[in-house]
Order: sequence, then C-alpha cells, then structure tokens
Amino acid sequence: MRSAVLDPGGTTTPPLARRIAALLLLALTSVTLMLVAGPARAQGPVTSATAACVADAATGCIVGTLRTAAGEPVVGATLSVVGPEGDLTATSDATGRWSIAVTEPGEYEVTLDVATIPAGESLRDPSQNPRTVTVALGASQAALFALGAPTGGGGGGGDTGDDPSSSPTTDAENGTAVPEAPASSGSGVTAARVAQLTVNGLVFGTLLALASVGLSLIYGTTGLSNFAHGEQVSLGGILAYVGTQLVGLPLIPSAIIAVALGAATGWLQDAGLWKPLRRRGVGMIQQMIVTIGLSMAISYVFQFFFGAGPLRIVTATPTSVSLGPVRITTTTLWSLAIAAIVLGGVAFFLLGTRAGRATRAVADNPALAAASGISVNGMIRIVWTLGAGLAALGGVLIGLYFGATSWYSGGALLLLMFAAVTLGGLGAAFGALAGSIVIGLVVELSSLWIPTDMRYASALVILILVLLVRPQGILGRATRVG
Repeated sequence: MRSAVLDPGGTTTPPLARRIAALLLLALTSVTLMLVAGPARAQGPVTSATAACVADAATGCIVGTLRTAAGEPVVGATLSVVGPEGDLTATSDATGRWSIAVTEPGEYEVTLDVATIPAGESLRDPSQNPRTVTVALGASQAALFALGAPTGGGGGGGDTGDDPSSSPTTDAENGTAVPEAPASSGSGVTAARVAQLTVNGLVFGTLLALASVGLSLIYGTTGLSNFAHGEQVSLGGILAYVGTQLVGLPLIPSAIIAVALGAATGWLQDAGLWKPLRRRGVGMIQQMIVTIGLSMAISYVFQFFFGAGPLRIVTATPTSVSLGPVRITTTTLWSLAIAAIVLGGVAFFLLGTRAGRATRAVADNPALAAASGISVNGMIRIVWTLGAGLAALGGVLIGLYFGATSWYSGGALLLLMFAAVTLGGLGAAFGALAGSIVIGLVVELSSLWIPTDMRYASALVILILVLLVRPQGILGRATRVG
C-alpha cells in the first residue's frame, strides 16, 4: 500500500496531492523568474511612469496616459482641470503621460482639448469629455480618455491612465484599496487583455496566498477559524506606512520591521489570549466569537488612529515595464518574487524541518503528538507567530500592489482568504496556495464579462461550484461522515 504524508490540515495528504502542490510551487517560481528576468532581456528602452506628481499626505494627483488607436503615445495634448483649486492645465509628455497635482480634495472636472490630439484621431466616447473625478489627498486618480473607434467598435488605443488593469488605486470614499476598473466598456475581450488579466490574477492570487496560508495553518493546528486574521493583514500595511511616511525609514527596513512586529503580535495573542482559553477548555464556537469581537475592536482602533482614508506606503509613482502585451510595475515584480520565495520557504519548513514535521503531527493528532514528546502548545505558538508574520508580509505587499493600504484593507479580503482556504481544502497549507491562485484568476478574469464591482462575488460562486463537485476542496482528502 502506498504511504500517505501528513498534511498541516489535520488530514493525510496522498502522494498525488503532494506532487500537485510541488508542481504548483514549481510553476509559480518559474513564472516569477520569467517575469522578473523579462525586463532585463527586453529590447529597447523601458518606459517609466512620470514622476511629475507625487501624492503625499498634502497632495493628490490626477493622472493619465493618452494613446492613439494604434497604441502610440499622444504628445503635446492639452488637458484643463476645474475644481476646488481653480483652473489648472497639463500637457502630455513624450510617453503620452500627464499629471496634475492638487492640494484640495474634492471633485474635479477634466477636459481634453480635442484640437490638440493628432489629426485623424477622435474620442471613442465624446460624451465622456469632460470627465469628473474625485480626488483624495495622498492618492492618485486616473482620468481616462479613450481614443479610437466609437464605443462598441473595439480598438486598442486610448487613455489607460496608469494602466488600470495592472496598477490598482484606492477608493477615496472608504479608504479600501481596490483595483481600478478597465478603461472603457468598448474594449471587449482581446488576447492582450486576457493576458494582462491573467498576470494580474496570478499576482493577486500569490499575494493572497501569503495571508491565506497563515489562516490555514492556524485552523489546521487549533481548529479555530480566526476572523481577526484580516486585521493582521491590515496591521502589516499600516506598520509599513508608519515606517515610510511617519518615521521616514526606507521601504525595505520598514517592511522588515512591520513583518517582525506582526509576527510578535501573533506570539502575544497566543500567549495572552488563546493559550489561556484552551487551558480553560473554552469551545471552538466561543473562541470563534472572540475572534469576531477582536476583529471589530482592532479595526476600529486602526480607524481611530489612522482615519478612514487610504494610506500610501510609497508615494512615488512606480516604474512600469512591458512584457509583450502585459504591463506590470517593477514593484509588483519584486513583490511577486518575494512572495514566491517566502511560500517556498514555508513549504520547506513544513516538509523538511523537524519543527515543520512536529507542526504537521500536532495538526494530525495532538494527543498522539504530545505522547510522542512534542510540545503541542509550543508548536501552536510557532504557528500563530508564523501565521501572523505571513499575514503582515501579505499586508505590506498587497498595500504596494493596490497603491495604498487602509484600516479595513485586510477585512475587505477576509472573505476571499476563507474562500481560498476552503477551496483548497480546510487546514491544508498547500491547498490554501492552490485555492488562492484559483481565486485570484477568477477575480481578475471575471471582469471580462461582469462589472468590476462584482468580481469578488464571482470567486464565491466558483467556490460553491467546486465544493458541489469536490466537497473536500482541491487538495483536501475525503473523510467518512457517520
């Protein structure tokens, strides 16, 4: 009989599932290496985003990029802006980019002077000129003007802003970081757009996996569904913001400190709260209710001290590179590489170290693990520390990917994290990785057919459909009930 391998989720993982997980990690690493190495091999100069306007606590930016129907930059086009700050103007540069800095938040009306665009070009939707945008201090808001055939006629040109499909911004109303919607409803389904959204989905899924793996490990070893895990994600982003914007540290030291402090909060939570509750025999339902209350308390503490607006970890506009039809920022490439390396490290920890094997033993059978001389509480403490640290790192990288973090950025992703964990197989760390990748791809690619605001709902629909066919999840193992 073929032997089975213990999985962190408290079940046994057959060799086939382990091979699938290894292939997923290998594929993710390969894609990351190709994306990171791609810009170095790309021919021709790399076009960087304009740094004319840098958003900070006292400045907001209105930005955009004008391109012809053939995709060439529009140089010298004039745009006028009217709003709380008065009348302002901007001119597109050699890359077609333009930006305007404002110091007063509010609604601004942006008008493109069609007399200054190249001969033969026209607005795809003239009714969208002028456009009204809402600007918040500390954030960049794109004003999009698509050039080309009239609406419904397709075409690849237009104003892509800061490439909304690959450069998410923030929701100025509630401070939640969200990807910006595609530029125009007339773009349709094209190979270039599918490629862009596929890469976006892989990136988002990988970053989501950092947080989801920690959530899965905690569930696997303790049986607790931690509804306060989203606040650990928010904490990482907020601590990075404090380091870069309030203390003035460079990004890398700020991120390292944020992850270390996030991991420390996981250690403190288990030492001061969860271990005493376990020792007193408090049931899982009661502990889960505690996590819900803890989530609400922490999130409103964040809002009280940092406000409801977006918090930009880095205010400089990132450099973007083109890899065929795909545009991606260098910050996103580095985030993807870091996430892949860390996830690979977690896999090695679980499969190749004594502490990892002990963690899996505790997840499988705590009583038997204790009888074998393993410190069950010690392993649970390690899992809480590791899970909180991974969530904090995810918060930092997601904040960089979305352009900003906020008091509720982790809470907004909590449902997707639970969906990824459930889809991959409850308590299975490798299943959380697989589920996160699926969720990321579904969320991004679904915007080809449904409104952007409904993308997250599409991921939950896929979750339901998969569970109807395979109730144990992608990498979970079926168990007998009754």
